[in-house]
Amino acid sequence: MKRILTLTALAAVAAAGIGTWNGQSSQPAMPSFVGAAQAADSSEVMEMSLGNPDSKVEMVEYASFTCGHCSTFNNSVFKQIKKDYIDTGKIKFTHRDVYFDRYGLWASMLARCDSMRYFGVKDILFDDIGAWAQGEPAQIADNLRKIGRQAGLADETVNACLQDADMAQDLVAWWEANAEKDGINATPSFIINGEKYSNMSYAEFAEILDKKLAE
Repeated sequence: MKRILTLTALAAVAAAGIGTWNGQSSQPAMPSFVGAAQAADSSEVMEMSLGNPDSKVEMVEYASFTCGHCSTFNNSVFKQIKKDYIDTGKIKFTHRDVYFDRYGLWASMLARCDSMRYFGVKDILFDDIGAWAQGEPAQIADNLRKIGRQAGLADETVNACLQDADMAQDLVAWWEANAEKDGINATPSFIINGEKYSNMSYAEFAEILDKKLAE
């Protein structure tokens, strides 16, 4: 379980890395971040979903890109769920980013650079967290640019996404609203048709999904 950072604190630590994203030693003026109640409309944040939008069963995963357990789920259990339930159109699956630290926020901003590439970038990020999320902020920013190139994104595009302070603020406000609504305080966590679940095996997820589909 990880402590949830407030909107102001997390957005501020995210902004602290802006000066390094272009490999510059000087740091620009830090944007002014406001409290959640004053934040921009977080409804503008796009939900990242796969599967059948009309399914009566929706599975929502809350995960941080710097969470080892989330990586394990993505690289094993999720692949089987995708094969058996998402790709077959049985369920709708939604992935919601969680921001416990600034690097998780940066990774999310990279993944959201192009919504069509989101799930592909998600897989790259989760494939080996240690390969990109260790080191000084400048090194991590460079690692994210490399992942962007791997996903077909130009450095200029990635830099623009990573320096989008308004988006950073919207994302954190969106995450905090979701966390409060669904009672999320650890990752990965799951909401299936409104009911909260912890991480579990594929067999256990399959039993729950089959039951919901049969109702």
